[in-house]
Amino acid sequence: MLIKRTKPGQAPYWTAPGGGVEDTDASVEAALYRELAEELGAKATDASQVFLFSSPSEGGVAVQHFFVARLASLDESARSGPEFNDPSRGGYDLDRVDLRGDDLASIDLKPTALKEFILSNREALLVEAGAAA
Repeated sequence: MLIKRTKPGQAPYWTAPGGGVEDTDASVEAALYRELAEELGAKATDASQVFLFSSPSEGGVAVQHFFVARLASLDESARSGPEFNDPSRGGYDLDRVDLRGDDLASIDLKPTALKEFILSNREALLVEAGAAA
């Protein structure tokens, strides 16, 4: 499940749901479950960290943790957060992208390193998520 981002004056791109770890989050994994609830209206199980990506930031280095997980439920009407209340931030449309086909190769997934990782490891990721390849 990806989020298709549309911003005024920019070409659409896709991204994984997520965000920062908050003080109330007991762990990076707890932050994942909170962000999935906020951004997707989803509950997930069996999360497994599969990829780390670091990049320069104003504070030094930003580290992004990427997980594979099984969606247990999804209710778009339960999505919450400031991004959904401010139309000037653009669109946040949910998009199911099947790893078994060529859909992922044709979209602009950011960061690019995540797209490359998924395309190179899609069979293993499907196995890790409990979805037969």
